[in-house]
Amino acid sequence: MLEKQNLRSLCLLILPVIVLVVLVEIMDIRLYSRIATTLLINLILVLGLQIFMGNSGILSFAHIGFMGVGAYTTAVLTMPAQMKSMALPDLYAVLKVVEINPILGIIAGGVLATVLAAVISYPLMRLSDAAAVITSFAVLVIMHTVMVHWSAVTNGPRTLFGIVNATDLKTSAIAAAIAIAMAIWFKESRIGVLLRATRDDEVAASAIGANISHLRWKAFMLSALYAGIGGGLWAHFITSFSPNAFYLRETFVILGMLVIGGAATVSGAVFGTFAVTIAFEGLRTFENAINAANIITRPVVGLTEIVLACAMIGVLILKPGGIIDTREIGELPIWDRLFAKKPG
Repeated sequence: MLEKQNLRSLCLLILPVIVLVVLVEIMDIRLYSRIATTLLINLILVLGLQIFMGNSGILSFAHIGFMGVGAYTTAVLTMPAQMKSMALPDLYAVLKVVEINPILGIIAGGVLATVLAAVISYPLMRLSDAAAVITSFAVLVIMHTVMVHWSAVTNGPRTLFGIVNATDLKTSAIAAAIAIAMAIWFKESRIGVLLRATRDDEVAASAIGANISHLRWKAFMLSALYAGIGGGLWAHFITSFSPNAFYLRETFVILGMLVIGGAATVSGAVFGTFAVTIAFEGLRTFENAINAANIITRPVVGLTEIVLACAMIGVLILKPGGIIDTREIGELPIWDRLFAKKPG
């Protein structure tokens, strides 16, 4: 059962999602719809990373690899048979005749990502600090290498095309709202509370009976579920992609959103996703305007990435916990004062 403050946080965090959808629907501009849909899908990915990283205190580079698992799984399961013969000529015979509903495909991608995370991560959850970070990066490299070379299923390093277009703004908004609710529920659950205890003091947490590796394992699986579902939604939105979409660039974008917003809170994940996306699109527009006006003899390239990197550095120096670092938005004292009952 969620407390009043947590319910308040849930409502306040879902509100910007609703406002975003309403504004985009009113403006009815396709570009804004694509940007908003991408934002909501990224929000699911950031929330998934927050569930593990924010509660355990361990950085995971493998997150985007599970996004790729979800994307390729739903692509193979939902693609029409005729399209499979062109896009995946070497696909296994048993998969050539499979064609399921995209929603079921997205769920299947999330489930497969969760199962894969359960199998490969349990022995790794005993690690912490630098060893855990290096190991998670190694897992990302392994998954990327498999995607690049498993041509029968992924079309190798080439672009996989022909995925059904099934993700729209409303679908991604519903998924994002559910993701926010689950992230808050997990944070306040017994597992989440114990996991944060291990983050703050492993020795003390072990003394009260917390199974550290088991707690991390459960959070890692839920994080992979988010990534797999996010990858499935993204696949049915973008409809064509290659393994490079699930590697370092996307990893650092998602990580930047979480670090800037605040890894320890669900509110930070939501704020960081909105803030970085708005900044990204603004900088991209500015960059295109400079290039179109020929102000500089050579084209300006990479401005958005440079600014994101500088923003991460600045936040880590000035506010290491992120913009919203300790309290959820519904826990701020202003709400208690605002809704306090006046005497008499």
